[in-house]
Amino acid sequence: MPRRTTIILDDDVYKRLVRECVRVYGSTRALSRLINDLLRRALGEGGREELRELLSSKKHARVTAGEFEEFRRKLSRKLEA
Repeated sequence: MPRRTTIILDDDVYKRLVRECVRVYGSTRALSRLINDLLRRALGEGGREELRELLSSKKHARVTAGEFEEFRRKLSRKLEA
């Protein structure tokens, strides 16, 4: 259940949050959502869990070391062009 609270932010922190919110969500209407996401990551909820889930989940593709190396070379050539 969401809780309402008031926090006092320094001007520089508020400006950074507003810029990030506009960048991510297109407006400042989701400022609470952004702050919750940032706090979850900072407190270790979600971020580490997401990474652990990604690393331990079933993989949907099999790639040999040679195939990966060939892909890396092609990608590198494209980026250098």
